[in-house]
Amino acid sequence: MDNETLEELLSAVRRFVDRRLVPLEAQVDNDDEVPADVVDEMRTLGLFGLTIPEEYGGLGLTMVEEVRVAMELGRTSPAFRSVFGTNVGIGSQGIVIDGTDAQKQAWLPRMARGEVIASFCLTEADAGSDAAPLRTRAHRRDDHYVLEGTKRYITNAPRAGAFTVMARTADTERPADGITAFIVDAATPGIRLGRPEKKMGQRGAHICDVVFDGCEVPADAVIGGVEGRGFRTAMKVIDRGRLSIAAVCVGSASRLVQEMRRYALERRQFGRPIAEFQLVQAMLADSETERRAAQALVLEAARKRDAGARVTQDAAMAKYFASEMVGRVADRAVQLFGGAGYVADYGIERFYRDVRLFRIYEGTSQIQQLVIARELLAGDAG
Repeated sequence: MDNETLEELLSAVRRFVDRRLVPLEAQVDNDDEVPADVVDEMRTLGLFGLTIPEEYGGLGLTMVEEVRVAMELGRTSPAFRSVFGTNVGIGSQGIVIDGTDAQKQAWLPRMARGEVIASFCLTEADAGSDAAPLRTRAHRRDDHYVLEGTKRYITNAPRAGAFTVMARTADTERPADGITAFIVDAATPGIRLGRPEKKMGQRGAHICDVVFDGCEVPADAVIGGVEGRGFRTAMKVIDRGRLSIAAVCVGSASRLVQEMRRYALERRQFGRPIAEFQLVQAMLADSETERRAAQALVLEAARKRDAGARVTQDAAMAKYFASEMVGRVADRAVQLFGGAGYVADYGIERFYRDVRLFRIYEGTSQIQQLVIARELLAGDAG
């Protein structure tokens, strides 16, 4: 995408966030639902196809372009981005990277248009950060497979039209080698959904269990057409997903710093704005410094990925630092707002709840630490 077109896209997303999404934040939190007309506007803007190649109807953004858009979207409730986030990330990218031509033609254009919402089914009761205990199995029977098992905390499952399912097809010495990825139509018999979970934050973004009970899928549902490559497919997708989430964290921190600055200038104590008090200034300074550091880390990692470099460590560092950073910024925002930060009417407590999840999904902070250390010990510090 040329620079002029990118700037037009960023301006359109910025206006959409400021004029349409921000005013709806409290409503979405109260109703636990993103309005249908807003979802339609997301489709019109092309948000469902940000990372899907142009030949399949998407925008085909580079990593740098994607994180810049994500930073704009991060300035509002994460629930809005969650509507199309799985189409942009883990729901579609496995097909983009490893899918057969037929799978790409069948699924990607509909995902790009937002006609099909994709969900990624990996996590189970005893499998998540560690995929080895994964128990969902796919048994081969002639020209099809039978899926049996339960997936947990699956984002967008209640509205999904397709599931990317990680299932065990073989018991191997290395457990990850026995995992296969399937693209499964959500209307397939043998699939049922659990009740939507009540969550700490990000209301309007829905998760639930997905149960596969004798679910028969054709053999050509195996992503890439080869068994045992599911875990590798997931790992190829994860770096991009981590950078995207890190960028959303930067956007959320930008919004919080903006709100902190505004309130510090308006709120008066002891006859003057609290912005004049040095300890308040320290909270602002720490928050903006950390936000900019995270932004620089994300953009640098994105540039390296676009250049073809391996960015497993860079993506882990960006996601780790940015998600922890926005948690600290949100905590300072509550402190700076005082009682107003704790009361729901001002929206700060909602951000405090919403950003907490960033330290958990796409790999917990502890998993990121392990990845960073592993990469460091295996190579050099540069």
